[in-house]
Amino acid sequence: MTSIPSRMPAVARRRALPVDDPDSLIDIDVAVPAPGPRDLLVRIEAVALNPVDYKIRASSGPTDDARILGWDAAGTVVAIGGQVEHFAVGDEVFYAGALDRPGSNAAYQAVDERLVAHKPTSLTFTESAALPLTSLTAWEGLFERLGLRVDAMEQTGTLLVTAAAGGVGAMVAQLARALTSLAIVGTASRAETAEFARRMGVDHVVDHRRELGPQLADIAPASLDYVFSTAGTDRNLSQYADALRPFGSIVAIDDFESLPIGVLKAKSLSFHWEFMFTRSMFGTPDQSRQRHILTQIARLVDLGTLTTTATRDLGPITAANLRAAHKLQESGTTIGKTTLTGFP
Repeated sequence: MTSIPSRMPAVARRRALPVDDPDSLIDIDVAVPAPGPRDLLVRIEAVALNPVDYKIRASSGPTDDARILGWDAAGTVVAIGGQVEHFAVGDEVFYAGALDRPGSNAAYQAVDERLVAHKPTSLTFTESAALPLTSLTAWEGLFERLGLRVDAMEQTGTLLVTAAAGGVGAMVAQLARALTSLAIVGTASRAETAEFARRMGVDHVVDHRRELGPQLADIAPASLDYVFSTAGTDRNLSQYADALRPFGSIVAIDDFESLPIGVLKAKSLSFHWEFMFTRSMFGTPDQSRQRHILTQIARLVDLGTLTTTATRDLGPITAANLRAAHKLQESGTTIGKTTLTGFP
C-alpha cells in the first residue's frame, strides 16, 4: 500500500487579481486533509477547468487564507472514512465535489462519497476529469429541471442549447441525442465550434453573434419546446420567448444582474435555474443522486454512447499552468474542456 504523506503541493488563490498577475494563483504546500466519516481521500490524477474557477478566483473575499480551487477531478481513492459504503481504497473515481470545501487543485482531496462515482473504465484519468461538472449540470438541467424523461425515445420536439461547443453545451447535446428523440439546435459562432457541436449531436447550428429569432424561425418553424441557456440568457430571453411554443420551458445556468421575466407570461412559459452545487451546498437529503448520475454517465461512456469533451491538456497541475487555463476560460473561445494532468 502506498503511504500517504503528511503534506502536499497545491495551487491556491489568496486574493482577487487579474489572471496575468503571477500572484493570482500561487503554488503552496499544505497538510493533506483527513477524510471525514463519509469522505474519500482521493489522490488527484487529473483536473479540468470550468467558468466557476475563474469567477471565484476573480471575486472579492478573504486576503489571508489560501483557497484551493478546482471542481472537476479524477483520481484514486487512498483512504476512506468510517461510514463510507460504496468505495474502497484503490478505486478509480471522478467527481465535481462541493463548492464550500477545498477543491481539486491539490495532490489530495477529501470529498463526500455521495458526490463521487467510479470513473469510466474506457477513459484515462485526464479524459474522465473533463466530464463530472458539465455532465451533472446537463443531466440535472434536462431531466430534473426541464422534466425530460431518461431513455424515453418517444419524446419529440425541439431543444435549443446555447454555446453548444462549450463544456456544458456539448454534454447537453450528447445526452439529448442519446436519451431522447428531440431535434437539437445549437448555437456557435465559428466554423470549428460549429463542427464540434455537430460531432456532439447537434442537428442544426445557428450563429449566436446574429439575431437568433430569424434563424430559429427558419430551422424550427413549429417553435421550440425547450431552451437550455448556458450564456446570454438576459439578452436573449425575449427571443427565447418568441421562439418557444406556449407552455415551453427554459433552464439557465449563467449569471446576470436581472431578468425581464414578464416576457414569459403570455405563453405561460416556465423558467428554471440549474446549479449543480445546490445539493452539496445545502446538504439536501438526495446528495447521493449525483453519485447515481455520474454512474450513469460512466456507463454510457463505456458503452460508447457518450464521449469525453477533453480537447486540450496544459500539462502538470501548477500555478503557471492553471493561470494559462484560467486565461483560456476567460477568453470565451474554448472548445470542450481544458485539463491538467498530474503534479511535477
